Amino acid sequence: MIIAALIIGGFILLFVGGEALVRGSVGIARKFGMSELVIGLTLVGFGTSLPEMVTSLEALSNDAVGLSIGNVIGSNIANILLVLGAAALVAPIIASPRALARDGSFMLAVTLLFAALIWFDMFTRVTGIIMVILLVGYLLFSIIMDQRKGSPAGEVHQGEAEEFEANDPIWLAALLALGGIVGVIIGAKLLVDGGTQAAQLLGVSETVIGISVVAIGTSLPELVTSIVAARKGKADVALGNILGSNIFNILGIMGVSAIIFPFSVMAGASVGDVPLAVSAMSFDMGASLVTWTDMGALALSVFLLGLFAYTGRKLARWEGAVLLLSYLVYLGLRFDLIPAITMGA
Repeated sequence: MIIAALIIGGFILLFVGGEALVRGSVGIARKFGMSELVIGLTLVGFGTSLPEMVTSLEALSNDAVGLSIGNVIGSNIANILLVLGAAALVAPIIASPRALARDGSFMLAVTLLFAALIWFDMFTRVTGIIMVILLVGYLLFSIIMDQRKGSPAGEVHQGEAEEFEANDPIWLAALLALGGIVGVIIGAKLLVDGGTQAAQLLGVSETVIGISVVAIGTSLPELVTSIVAARKGKADVALGNILGSNIFNILGIMGVSAIIFPFSVMAGASVGDVPLAVSAMSFDMGASLVTWTDMGALALSVFLLGLFAYTGRKLARWEGAVLLLSYLVYLGLRFDLIPAITMGA
């Protein structure tokens, strides 16, 4: 009961805190005249990814590397297979190739970079700094490009901001933002504590809890935002939000995490160990916290998104069902409910 209370309490605080933070920060930004485009690209993207960031940092501060990296891998998989799958069931998602060309291609490149960093175990402080620089460069480039008249991607990012009807007085917006930060921090601590205890109780690795329970919980803001957008007939905004969130998760969360707490994905390593000195590339059975199943699911999610969004130019309801089914299969494999040959914990 205590473990369940910690996890549920963490979910609630992360969700409520994340929503309050985004609403408050968007409200403040509007009072100071920030454009909807910039708000959508920065504040909305950062705000919806903040639960994952705080949770990952909290996990690393407790030497729970599996929870941290599992949270990011699981969140990116859940964003596509679970969130977009659910949104597509509500309403087919129209995908404009022109609007998604830049963000979709960049997400693919960032995902490949992430896979390479996991393979070579290179989550050093220098790597983290490079990742954050890439994120800032991407945001600046996007803002410049999207301000051009008639930019399809710009319309999508502007739509992301418009989903948040935040026009509160500035004192209330500031209070919401501050309260949201406090809620997310406390929620992350509860979720990490509950997740760690759940792993011990169930006899599974922290990575499994990270890619499932924790990842689903920290993806709740994206899930709610996407479903609401789909119900309003703005399903394309849901797709743009997911692409941006996945980019933020990898470059922002993993980048900041590596800067503050350099870590290794090798089983038995502690936070602060120099990754390249801990048997890098030694992917014998049980050596890595990340499994072939995890990397395969990440690759499959990106492949299915590209296949459905770019070839058919939309995500139909049946394709949303395929995404959801794929997610259930992945969880079944990871919890050993479906036999599979895996590598690592």
